[in-house]
Amino acid sequence: MRTIAQIISILFHPLLLATYLMMMVGYYFPVMLAIAPQNFKVILGFVFCFTFLLPVVNILMFRYFGTISSVTMHERTERLVPFVAIAIIYLVMDFLFYNKLGVFANVNKLMIIVTTMVVFSAVVTFFFKVSIHSLAACGMIGILLPLNKALENNGLLWPTAIAMVIAGLIMSARLYLNAHTFNEVLMGAFAGFSIGFAGMLIMF
Repeated sequence: MRTIAQIISILFHPLLLATYLMMMVGYYFPVMLAIAPQNFKVILGFVFCFTFLLPVVNILMFRYFGTISSVTMHERTERLVPFVAIAIIYLVMDFLFYNKLGVFANVNKLMIIVTTMVVFSAVVTFFFKVSIHSLAACGMIGILLPLNKALENNGLLWPTAIAMVIAGLIMSARLYLNAHTFNEVLMGAFAGFSIGFAGMLIMF
């Protein structure tokens, strides 16, 4: 069971949220993104590089230089510097996307919502330790639910339902691994859903 919990935690790492979100919306609701099919893979590649690869390299560098003792960053205090650095990467990404990819307004809006979650994670870590896994998982649900109302053919209904099941698995895995307390998982879930849902209502 521990191995399964670890696999779930890796497959649905918070830094993969933006990539999974873009893939899901791009496949089930492509009109919303307004991206030509020949350009979608390029945009997805940009999102993957800025929201996953660069932050991962950042974490590995902090581990190499001894800023953190483990890439899992179990202690809240170890998370402070890496989380702030990752938040800066996401903010730079938003700036570049806005200036270089301005024609894809809805992509920029989705990335702003995701970045808001990242910045919130960095800020709240100065005071509390919350589950970023549950924040990201429930943040995706908060984003997907309003999209279901906008999509007339219910194409996102099953993907959203599956996302809810996966979110439950993720939170259970984090608890099973003793990576977080119940309150930390609950706070992360509430914060992620609130930011995702409110962000969609405000931005769209």
